[in-house]
Amino acid sequence: MAVFLVLLLAAPVLLVASGPVRDPNNGTVPLVLWHGMGDSCCNPLSMGAIKKMIQEEISGIYVLSLMIGKNVLQDTENGFFLDVNEQVSMVCSQLAQDPKLQGGYNAMGFSQGGQFLRAVAQRCPSPPMRTLISVGGQHQGVYGLPRCPGESSHICDMIREALNRGAYSDLVQKHLVQAQYWHDPLNDDLYKKHSLFLADINQERAVNETYRKNLQLLEKFVMVKFLQDTVVDPVASEWFGFLKTGQAKETETLQESVLYKEDRLGLAAMDKAGKLAFLASEGDHLQFTREWFDANLLPLLRSTRRPA
Repeated sequence: MAVFLVLLLAAPVLLVASGPVRDPNNGTVPLVLWHGMGDSCCNPLSMGAIKKMIQEEISGIYVLSLMIGKNVLQDTENGFFLDVNEQVSMVCSQLAQDPKLQGGYNAMGFSQGGQFLRAVAQRCPSPPMRTLISVGGQHQGVYGLPRCPGESSHICDMIREALNRGAYSDLVQKHLVQAQYWHDPLNDDLYKKHSLFLADINQERAVNETYRKNLQLLEKFVMVKFLQDTVVDPVASEWFGFLKTGQAKETETLQESVLYKEDRLGLAAMDKAGKLAFLASEGDHLQFTREWFDANLLPLLRSTRRPA
């Protein structure tokens, strides 16, 4: 029977880890999960269910769920209010100190966790991330917040008000996570100048060759788009596309973008090398069946094994 897993827009950080660096039984690679907005590392209806499902399907896998903060409440709140660059730095430190990850790991980010894990890959190549799976991540940001997790509706109202008032003001940028990947196509200069997170990792101001080199170390970069998504605006961002600059109606694909044509991140080179994969799932944001997950994502985790 199909079991729907409904994950929130920005689920809390989940690191899935399993066993020692080299598993003597089946050589499985550890998995790191990062949740999205409004979620936490340990929610039994979302990240907890994902972790359990993966452990049931891949024997002996080491699953580490990142908690950003000292408890679940802090983890959830930090998904709204803790500077993304600080969150990425915290995660990089945790990964570097985990002896079970030193031989490499796979990563799976849900919603905003997808672009946050990409920042980890670009900024922190040790321990090495091997495969990055972005499930509904917004790699070119968002220009709208049409539906936010219902349990946090009062927070969502506050976020919308702040974004409408001035997404690129210093105060909002420093204290609101969603502002740090807010991408206004009508104010491109403001975005490039004041975006503290997204404009940096997307090489909007200058090309950081280290970012470009590190991202290309990935063996595979997989992006999942939800075809009936009512949360992410525009949904093209889940495949690294976005609205064309200067207007807010017409979108362009990754391959049509300046980012790709100038290969500012190395994505064109990765595409030509067969390292990029674009998957689609029917349904709304972060809604998928276990059958879809088993058929499309589990093989990616099973196919990467440590050398004997």
